[in-house]
Amino acid sequence: MRPREGASHDRAVPPTLAECFTQGWAKEVPAVTVLPGAAYAADRRARLSARFPGERIVVPAGGLKVRSNDFDYTFRPHSAYLHLTAEQGATAVPDSVLVLEPTGTGHEATVFARPRSPRDGGPYGTEFYRDRRYGEFWVGRRRTLAETSDALGLTALPRDDLARALTPRVPTRVVRGLDPVVDAAAPPAAEAEAGLLAYLSESRLVKDAWEVEQMRTAVGHTVAAFQDVAGELPTAMRLPRGERWIEGTFNRRARLEGYGLGFETIAAAGAHACVLHWMRNDGPVRDGELLLLDAGVEADTCYTGDVTRTLPVGGRFTDAQRQVYDLVYAAQSAGIAALRPGARFGDFHDAAARVVTEGLDAWGLRPGGAGPHDSSLYGRYTVCGSGHMLGLDCHDCADARRNAYLDGVLEPGHVLTVEPGLYFQPDDLTVPAHLRGIGMRIEDDFLITADGAECLSSALPRAADDVEAWVTAAR
Repeated sequence: MRPREGASHDRAVPPTLAECFTQGWAKEVPAVTVLPGAAYAADRRARLSARFPGERIVVPAGGLKVRSNDFDYTFRPHSAYLHLTAEQGATAVPDSVLVLEPTGTGHEATVFARPRSPRDGGPYGTEFYRDRRYGEFWVGRRRTLAETSDALGLTALPRDDLARALTPRVPTRVVRGLDPVVDAAAPPAAEAEAGLLAYLSESRLVKDAWEVEQMRTAVGHTVAAFQDVAGELPTAMRLPRGERWIEGTFNRRARLEGYGLGFETIAAAGAHACVLHWMRNDGPVRDGELLLLDAGVEADTCYTGDVTRTLPVGGRFTDAQRQVYDLVYAAQSAGIAALRPGARFGDFHDAAARVVTEGLDAWGLRPGGAGPHDSSLYGRYTVCGSGHMLGLDCHDCADARRNAYLDGVLEPGHVLTVEPGLYFQPDDLTVPAHLRGIGMRIEDDFLITADGAECLSSALPRAADDVEAWVTAAR
């Protein structure tokens, strides 16, 4: 792949300067050690090999994506690639591709990657100082192929060899839509590719010991960022776009401690909390209103936390806010109590939904009016489910088959969220005026253990009195 050199405002490089760039560089002898999760990734590849004997498996990391003109978004590898290599966000090389080539006894794993920009004057010899997208002087040094091999614990070959390596006609399954060379090498096979995606998702459902530690790290950083936000509420209240201050406070911690965000931060104050994925974050944060913060720090290994707290901006809930908060808290508590190995995945949602339905009914709040009772109509105020799997993706394992996930049972090693909510839209005439514009969600992250569930985010206050005390003390 030829480097993209230059831009409209680049100046030509005189021959004498080009010659000067080819000499006078110190030799490096970097000490690269194998990544901590590489042994676990090798086990995952072995299971993948056993699942698809005799077939080539191709999993791209993906490439850079343009944000504007000649600026790209920060690169984040595809989650399946991360899972099978234990690569880290900051050292991952765009356009890398993992290939499992079938052998007589299994598969040989190879990563095809861009090598470090050469400085020998060869066909890529100007890349390191001329190429704004891949050049070392522009975006920083990437690993040599030997360093990549040492770090990942597998063979690394030049990216330019990829097309040739995929030429021999053997049964091939690919993760499509991430790399044009990969897409062109194998004709579309919808059923086979869906089967590969399902396996790659399902293989992430039960976290191994190394993954559990990554989840603890990610959630720990997330908790720290929530603590930061609580201390910044007075500043946010003084700003016309205080939600942006909250967002920036959380995001700063995410970049300081991890690779960044697991998803765009939801900093929803006032009626914005009724928008489940409010990410514009351009509104004020007012005393007497609520701030719903739903956010997660992505660790260096790209595993992410996902926590929500709804905070009384001034330190105290109003009577109406407290009424809604206590019901959501009771619903979450019921959902948490349903977490145990062997329980259906849907049990915790059903338990939370039951509490919400009974609570709203006790308030005399029936969205269907006075007619025959239909509990499904309460979905008008809850909108979505009460939790999801968590890991490399915020909504992890999304391509898993229904019987393995949504209709499956919980096992030790599952990591998931419990996050019931109530959202009374500001223009919803089916609810009393004093409840309109209140959005409430409480979310925590749980590891299923042999005898129950461990709350990974337990360091954050959850009950209303404790939340009030936390916000007041942080001011």
